[in-house]
Formats: sequence, structure tokens, C-alpha cells
Amino acid sequence: MSLYLEKLRHLRYAIKQHGVFGSVLQLFRTDEIKWGTLVGQDKFGNKYYQNKLYFMGRSRWVYYSDKNFGWDYDGSQVPAEWHRWLHYITDEPPTKSDLVKYDWLAEHQENVTGQKSMYYPFSTTTPKIKAWKPGAK
Repeated sequence: MSLYLEKLRHLRYAIKQHGVFGSVLQLFRTDEIKWGTLVGQDKFGNKYYQNKLYFMGRSRWVYYSDKNFGWDYDGSQVPAEWHRWLHYITDEPPTKSDLVKYDWLAEHQENVTGQKSMYYPFSTTTPKIKAWKPGAK
């Protein structure tokens, strides 16, 4: 019986943190409802959370920004400094640690392969083979 009470208590914490609609939306998007403390936010709007009551490897997570309405997200949207913290390479989040900024280091960009904004090269050579068009003489 105490296991069920604990589950209800965790559900209450999640609803308190996200609201009823936010908790249902989170359950719909990720198939789970998590609650935790907000550790920080990056410049792209992603929010990072931690709850040490969860198992190692599941206790840190990211909620991606709603720039794509929360549907089109992937791991390349996480900058390198937050990747270190998410994957337990370091214990301190980038908000608490001073990271070295090099001049030669490029700004983080997400991988857009397979999306509409992907780069398509333009061919300047004429094709050697022409496509067959049925019905053309």
C-alpha cells in the first residue's frame, strides 16, 4: 500500500511543478511524468532538471524548448557544456562551473540533416543521361 501512496505523492509533485495540462502533455510526449529541481537553462531555451531520487542515468533530463512546438527535438539540440552534465561526465552544471571559451571554438548548431533547412549542393555539370519521358517524341 505504501508503494501506491508514494506514486501518488510523486504524481502530486509533478502536477505541482508542471500543472495539470503540462503533466498530461509531458506524459503524452515522453510516456512518463518526472519532477525535479530546475538546474539551468541554455541559450536555446532548453531546461535541464535533476532529481536524485531517480536511478543513476535517469536522474538528469532535458525539456527541449517549444520552438518546434515540442515535437521535433533530438539530441543535437543540446550544447556541449550541457551534454557533459547530462551524461555524468561532470557533476557541476555549466551554470556553476567556469568553462573556458576559446576564440577558435564555433557556436553550437543543431544537426539539420534531413530537414528543410538542410544544405543542398547545386550541380553545374550537365547530366550524361537524360530521363525518359513517356509519350514524348
